[in-house]
Amino acid sequence: MGRPLIIAIDGPAASGKTTLARRLAQELNYLVFDTGILYRAVTWLALTRGEDPQDETRMTQLARALDINLHPDPQTGETRIYLQGRDVSQELHSPQVDAWVSVVAAHPGVRMALKDVQRRLALRGGIIVVGRDIGTVIVPEADVKIYLDASLEERARRRYEEARSRGHQVSFQQVLEDMRRRDMLDSSRDTAPLRPAKDAFILKTNGLTPEEVFERVMAVIRERTL
Repeated sequence: MGRPLIIAIDGPAASGKTTLARRLAQELNYLVFDTGILYRAVTWLALTRGEDPQDETRMTQLARALDINLHPDPQTGETRIYLQGRDVSQELHSPQVDAWVSVVAAHPGVRMALKDVQRRLALRGGIIVVGRDIGTVIVPEADVKIYLDASLEERARRRYEEARSRGHQVSFQQVLEDMRRRDMLDSSRDTAPLRPAKDAFILKTNGLTPEEVFERVMAVIRERTL
């Protein structure tokens, strides 16, 4: 496929971004960088320290001092996330973090503090960058921009099943309401609101298997990089 590409994948929570990114990375031998993990890390730190996620000044300070490292799991190849040397991969996906991460991510100071880190990693190429403002803000020069979407109910069902598989005790209604609120925050924030880039390929994933999503996106990548 020639030179290493920058592939941006955006979309709301549980639209299938991470699953697609992993499958593309496997096919292309690319690195996956899920930028949302940075916002989850700040949120987790705030909650574990008893900080108020709505306090932008404090959240920005946490973001600026973020000591985060990503390492592949030698057994599975999955990316493990370390904060201050501790593996917190599971904790970053707790229902508590799910409920507050969009509040933290909406703070302009936090987004600015993390933007340079995201761009530096993305511009190396040979990478699939996953988030909510990758194609519009972080790397608008990305070679391929994908925007995944699905209905609110379908995305809530996926997140509910994921939470249960991780051992978290949550109700479907709780997940649905958290996701509804998160969608509103992500799409209405003043800084980098969730929206497709003008030149993004938009794909609704309702009723599609992960392999069907992968095949459709690979066709777009081949078409746009010939």
